[in-house]
Amino acid sequence: MKRLSVKELLQTAGHHETVEARGWVRTKRGNKQVNFIALNDGSTIHNIQVVAETERFPEEVLKRVTTGAALAVKGVLVESAGSGQAFEIQAREIVVLGEADPEKFPIQPKKHSLEFLRDNAHLRFRTNLFGAIFRVRHAMAFAIHDYFNAHGFYYIHTPLVTASDAEGAGEMFRVTTLDALHPPLTAEGEVDYKQDFFGRATNLTVSGQLEGELAAMALGKIYTFGPTFRAENSNTTRHLAEFWMIEPEVAFNDLHDNMELAEDFLKYLIRYALDHCMDDLLYLSQRLQEEEKEKKAEERSMELIEKLRFVLENPFEHLTYTEAIDVLKSSKPNKNGKFQYPIDRWGVDLQSEHERYLVEKHFKRPVILTDYPAAIKAFYMKQNPDGKSVAAMDVLFPQIGEIIGGSQREENLEKLLGRMNALGLPAESMSWYLDTRRFGTAVHSGFGLGFERLLLFVTGMGNIRDVIPFPRTPKNAEF
Repeated sequence: MKRLSVKELLQTAGHHETVEARGWVRTKRGNKQVNFIALNDGSTIHNIQVVAETERFPEEVLKRVTTGAALAVKGVLVESAGSGQAFEIQAREIVVLGEADPEKFPIQPKKHSLEFLRDNAHLRFRTNLFGAIFRVRHAMAFAIHDYFNAHGFYYIHTPLVTASDAEGAGEMFRVTTLDALHPPLTAEGEVDYKQDFFGRATNLTVSGQLEGELAAMALGKIYTFGPTFRAENSNTTRHLAEFWMIEPEVAFNDLHDNMELAEDFLKYLIRYALDHCMDDLLYLSQRLQEEEKEKKAEERSMELIEKLRFVLENPFEHLTYTEAIDVLKSSKPNKNGKFQYPIDRWGVDLQSEHERYLVEKHFKRPVILTDYPAAIKAFYMKQNPDGKSVAAMDVLFPQIGEIIGGSQREENLEKLLGRMNALGLPAESMSWYLDTRRFGTAVHSGFGLGFERLLLFVTGMGNIRDVIPFPRTPKNAEF
């Protein structure tokens, strides 16, 4: 007899067959004659109901069937007489594989706060909510590889340990084997990193982009998908110290090509979610709507499935940063002082409230902003002829603001060196990066998509800590 997953059992066309299922007890209810056990093995949001007649099983066995216990069940799969499920298992044999003391098991069948579940992140997978989230996470990871493979990209593993700071932010985690209490010092009294493992100061990477560019300038189309790290002391709902990034780089692509790729890529991922994760998305949507009931109508979020289809069904609006500033300066929220950060001049960095206004109120579609001021963007972005802006792009989504940031890269060696000198970036230590401009330089472009930012959008969750299995944040490195 082949053991089937709960998902397979619920989809089966056959019935009145003897089957075996294994999983964990979600709930148990019943009376003196019969017990109804909701069994889930993680393969689907749905449980399969196990009907256990009390006369068939010793009382000491059924007492051990509590929420969280692991069971092996054999029985006959029959059409269910009750509502809520098509099939159920009439149990003939129940083996308790692992007990869960109801006095100690923290994930009981009741509503738990997200804060409580973060404190119990090692067990929150057992809940319907986090089962749904992490099935969607898996599907999105698979879809990312599927998309790039189908479009001729090569998957490149870029280093996690690096001596460069791709973003120039300086908020990096140090990697060292030196004695923390008594590190070797130079004659000047500074830490002597020449005695460290790599012979120089090294850090955990903030981005695989720079190394990705090296590969793209030989393989044509590449992407990275891996963990990145930021030592930013931020406890907001949008920041993690460890998160995953998807970063494609394409030789011979200009900014326009980059925008087309970003839109096609995002629409593919959302379409994949709707096609393959609908049960979980419907559950997440229902949960979100329950939470939104307490909000005023004007403060409520767009329904989750509607929001995903909103992105699919609307072509992305393209406009420059300068055009966006004009729209925002003349907008009612700006004139009436409703923006927390008023727009009063060209050159300011846009905030989430501005990005959402453009998407949700003004254009009513996703937006791609281009040609940002050079002063607020990274050194490697293509310098525009106007001398003050760069060929950058940000993709803006409803309710989340920026979801992708990218640019055409500066392929001209002299211009890139000039920009690095202006920012005080050492050209010597970046010679390997500059070599791609010295030897066979060409137009190329790329972007970065934060995986957890994508998952916030697709699942409707409000805190980025709830879409990664084990969040790393300031003062928190549990599990």
